[in-house]
Amino acid sequence: MTARRDTLQIHTSPHIASGASVDTIMRNVVWALLPVAAFSVYSFGLAALFTLLAATASCVLTEHLMCRFAARPTTVKDWSVTITGLLYGLTLPPALPLWMVVVGGMIGVAMAKFMFGGLGYNAFNPALVSRAFLQAAFPAAMTTWTPAMLPDRFTSVPASVFTFPFAAPVYDGASGATPLSLMKFDGQVTATGDLLLGLTSGSTGETCAVLILVGGIYLAARRMLNWRIPAAIFATVALLSSLFHVIDPEAYPPAGFMLFSGGLMLGAVFMATDMVASPITALGSVIYGILIGVLITVIRLWGGMPEGVMYAILLANAVSPHIDHLVQPRVYGTGRG
Repeated sequence: MTARRDTLQIHTSPHIASGASVDTIMRNVVWALLPVAAFSVYSFGLAALFTLLAATASCVLTEHLMCRFAARPTTVKDWSVTITGLLYGLTLPPALPLWMVVVGGMIGVAMAKFMFGGLGYNAFNPALVSRAFLQAAFPAAMTTWTPAMLPDRFTSVPASVFTFPFAAPVYDGASGATPLSLMKFDGQVTATGDLLLGLTSGSTGETCAVLILVGGIYLAARRMLNWRIPAAIFATVALLSSLFHVIDPEAYPPAGFMLFSGGLMLGAVFMATDMVASPITALGSVIYGILIGVLITVIRLWGGMPEGVMYAILLANAVSPHIDHLVQPRVYGTGRG
């Protein structure tokens, strides 16, 4: 009879796992983004479809090639780079030349993700780094908008989409200002209902706030999103914008407009909550969200540009580790030093 030997295994924390692997979480984020992507195609037609496909394909292909070049197993199967590509595409103007879309995707994945060490090591959200590069390199193209719900959006494509690389894009006669631009430069406030339903011009995924919120609620309910971050952003922007609107209603828009216009919803729900680039402590997450909300409000109301979500999140990404360091909880049984 053979004696049974039991081995005691000792591991570091965490000792209780959620059961959700990285690829499962990332795949659910993709599912949550698909309705937003589908609505962008419905709003802007073939131009948005080509933009999203080019953005996602360039990001996925770049990561695969970088892994092969570094003699590492490809990491595209964990779905993280798919999220990067989708989010990146959703932040772009629908009629942006496709060669610019591809260049931005390559820059974001190669420099903001792979060179930092890949998934789990990026200090900044790669999708926003891609957009920031395009904003600096091609400011005119990044601020040219296509109106939503054009009657021929499924039968024709804006001429600028297929611009030859490094050639100046030629835009069609129809162009539309975003709600933030109208507010910033013309003093016009778009109706909240139009913002909620996505009946406005803007980036491909910044129009329908309702679908973005539904996706965020789905992820939060499955504990795949830190709800404290978007809640802190929304509360901060709502509080500050309401205060300034009460002080001067003619100069400052109401809270509803500030919350549902531009990229605030998409950025707060899907980008600021990047698990790698955001704080891990509860208090740190709240502080991080408040910081983003303050920066968005300041840039929108007093900055030279109508939108500030991208810069607010990237700046908050930079201080995220320091926030966690300052508010980390005291180890049980030790003094406060």
